[in-house]
Amino acid sequence: MEIDNKKAHELKKDFPIFKNNKGLIYLDNAATSQRPQVVIDSIKDFSEKNNANIQRGLYTLSEKAMKKYNEARKIITKFINANEKEIIFTKNTTEALNLLSYTISEIISKEKDEILLTEMEHHSNLVPWQQLAKRNNMKLKFIKIKDDFTLDLEDAKNKITDKTALVSIVHASNVLGTINPIKEIISLAKEKKALTIIDAAQSASHIKIDVKDLDCDFLAFSGHKLLGPIGIGVLYGKQELLEKLPPFLFGGGMIKKVTYEDSEFADLPEKFEAGTQNISETIALAEAIKYVQEIGLENISKWESELFEYALKKLEELGDIEIYSPKKNNISILSFNPKGIHGHDVASLLNEDNIAIRAGHNCAMPLLEKLNIPSVSRVSLAFYNTFEDIDSLAQSLSKIKTKFN
Repeated sequence: MEIDNKKAHELKKDFPIFKNNKGLIYLDNAATSQRPQVVIDSIKDFSEKNNANIQRGLYTLSEKAMKKYNEARKIITKFINANEKEIIFTKNTTEALNLLSYTISEIISKEKDEILLTEMEHHSNLVPWQQLAKRNNMKLKFIKIKDDFTLDLEDAKNKITDKTALVSIVHASNVLGTINPIKEIISLAKEKKALTIIDAAQSASHIKIDVKDLDCDFLAFSGHKLLGPIGIGVLYGKQELLEKLPPFLFGGGMIKKVTYEDSEFADLPEKFEAGTQNISETIALAEAIKYVQEIGLENISKWESELFEYALKKLEELGDIEIYSPKKNNISILSFNPKGIHGHDVASLLNEDNIAIRAGHNCAMPLLEKLNIPSVSRVSLAFYNTFEDIDSLAQSLSKIKTKFN
């Protein structure tokens, strides 16, 4: 379905948060997206009609729960064009990346001692690799950002060498909004036999992802930024690589056989899914994906691009606002600072007008240090936002500027 401003107003009615918080202008979608009624109903429905543990029950209720869980895995798998053995359920993107950082040494050649990231990484795709580098005496390197807030591909070409063990990059920056040329970088890494990991936390709800087309080795995303519930994330890995990795957690659900002396682990994907899983959240994430697919990611992306251009125009018209986002090839994130006003002051005063944005370092301290700014004010858009939301933002920012001047 095509989205215009009228349609965005209609879609907003699918989200109870706006009915229950009259006048809320929610512009913090990069932190977490809101949930449509179908997702909320899914969790409620499971609790009321199907609540039982899976894999262990020989009774009807457990079998019903298992069937719904397996159906959800199929939907989530198809969403990124993987196969079912390649999808590992985690709590979130952070846990998925940590899983890799603790297990990936098993498949890294000892001749390779460099890890390559970008200068725009979220802490969750930086700190785990810092720790791996410390444990294994490896070097961390970073692809530079250009003045237009895009990645320097020439720098990437120079830094991906025969010494590169892995390249882990964010698909879209949670601060800048930059959509990175991951396909080109993956191709460069493949030439040097380096492993590739994609942090798709911000992109999964905006851009169609096809892991086969990308040819990445691993990819991670979270449910709560994709209209789904908190507490469910996804790690994709190529089957032949996941089979070589050791388990990350141990316990029930991930074993074939246990004796007092030793254990035999389950096949994929259960090998990485120890303990009772987030069953209702997994099923609800599948419902969120179905909802997104009904609208169409291309339609979502097109409308969000229109909103972004409109927001950029409105902020530029205000004047005296520093913008820290590329104007093109952007995931619909706009980071800015009115000159002389701290981001926390901006966010607090916008809140008085019932406008929700994010302010601070946004879990990217090294990036802000590089940009030489203490904080940013961040607006992140979703398809249920409207031109009127942005008009209200601009009016409130104008008042804030007047107040401080």
